[in-house]
Amino acid sequence: MSHAAAEQAPQKAALRRHYRAFRQTLLPKAGPAIADQLQAVLGLLTTTDQHLGLYWPLAGEVDLLQRQRPAPWEQPTAWPCPLALPAISQGQLVYRAWEEESQLEPDDCGIPAPLGTALPASALSCLLVPALAFDGAGVRLGYGGGWYDRLRTDAAWTRVPSFAVLPQGCLVGRLPRDPWDRPLDGWLDETGLHHC
Repeated sequence: MSHAAAEQAPQKAALRRHYRAFRQTLLPKAGPAIADQLQAVLGLLTTTDQHLGLYWPLAGEVDLLQRQRPAPWEQPTAWPCPLALPAISQGQLVYRAWEEESQLEPDDCGIPAPLGTALPASALSCLLVPALAFDGAGVRLGYGGGWYDRLRTDAAWTRVPSFAVLPQGCLVGRLPRDPWDRPLDGWLDETGLHHC
């Protein structure tokens, strides 16, 4: 770790604590509105033959799956495109096709994930990634694991449009950036889809 990165580590940790708590206060109102915005822009993000890369929502994250809603949003098969969820497997982040909820099992980090083989980047039309905070340069503040950054060091995955998902209140002017941070293409909030 470089000297600059070592200096930024405590700053990022403090930002993570702040935005984790702050995001939680915004979610009751912003979360459903963001899920509604996703419905409105699905045609811009998806194709019928490629997978939309979602995520299984953890506590405090925007629930794009909206499992509390009645069908058809409850069932992945009702979406206009195939879906994929991330999984941590053997030390790396992969995406796997998700066809029905019963196929989910805990991945190496204990997060529900589909079984099956990893999809190539070309099989995904877009990635939607949870974020604690985000800035206009595309820098995402995540949880510090670096999974998405490592995935996107591969040029094929860098070409897949990737958007942070978070309440508008978690957008900031500028976040600290480490050399390994891979900027995203934009973000989805309660006002819609935005490009950097």
